Amino acid sequence: MKKRAFNLTPGSQVIGKWNGHKYMIIKELGFGACGTVFLCRTLQGDTYALKMGEDSSRMMLEVNMLKKFGKVQGVKLGPSFVDVDDWVDQKGGAHPFYVMEYIDGISLSSFIKGKTNEWIGICAIQLLTDLEKLHECGYVFGDLKTDNLLVSSSRIRWIDVGGVTASGRAIKEYTEFYDRGYWGMGMRRSEPTYDLFAVTMIMMEMAYPAKFEKGSSPLKTLESKLASSSQLKPYRQFIQSCWKGRYKSAQAMKAGLTDILLKRQEGSSRLQKRRDGRRGEEMELAALSIFAAAVFGSAVVSFWL
Repeated sequence: MKKRAFNLTPGSQVIGKWNGHKYMIIKELGFGACGTVFLCRTLQGDTYALKMGEDSSRMMLEVNMLKKFGKVQGVKLGPSFVDVDDWVDQKGGAHPFYVMEYIDGISLSSFIKGKTNEWIGICAIQLLTDLEKLHECGYVFGDLKTDNLLVSSSRIRWIDVGGVTASGRAIKEYTEFYDRGYWGMGMRRSEPTYDLFAVTMIMMEMAYPAKFEKGSSPLKTLESKLASSSQLKPYRQFIQSCWKGRYKSAQAMKAGLTDILLKRQEGSSRLQKRRDGRRGEEMELAALSIFAAAVFGSAVVSFWL
């Protein structure tokens, strides 16, 4: 991990050199190889996330990606873009920064705690729905991992687009656990199947929050962990199919996972109906309607709460 390039303390003020907009730093949110992200507030009282880096060209790539995301119809990909500028420090050095929507939420691992196995599939379907839109635009997320995801206002949201790469190029950022190259399962090439593998590893992580090392035989390690998890039992064949390359698109993978969950939902509803009579019928209709909303990305606040 690269050392922090910026150490802006709470109360510090960042003033844009060109646009003149002022942002007061509230706290640091995180940092990585490409910069440091801070929670900030404007004079009007609005809160945003401010990312400051050292590589102007790299920062502009991220800005352009946020702008492109804002033009995608039907789904909100990533944070909304707000502002881009340079900040001049006390020594006269200029540092590029951009401001984006602050997504206030909880981690995916925290959200999934205490929930039924179906939620592993529902969360994966939401990811695949958004990835489908991204892939249609000619891009791959690349560094897809739980650290880059938050559950906010009933949806899984992306909070870092630094790894997004145009299709056909080499992956520019990756994290070993979610990287198929690390597991010997494929190349680090920007193509939809690279993201699809990462989705299966996010599903694995929901069952193994502490993660695990690949060992001397990576494939055997994955197969063993998959077989040993009762939480992942409903998805074993599905995950294995992805590892074997049977899913070529997010759309196809989502369809396969949807089929699994619908069959499980129907079986559960029939059992409940036998137990509770008419109450079971009412529960079946409610569960299926809620599940359908989750599959197609609608906001279903009451279900998520």
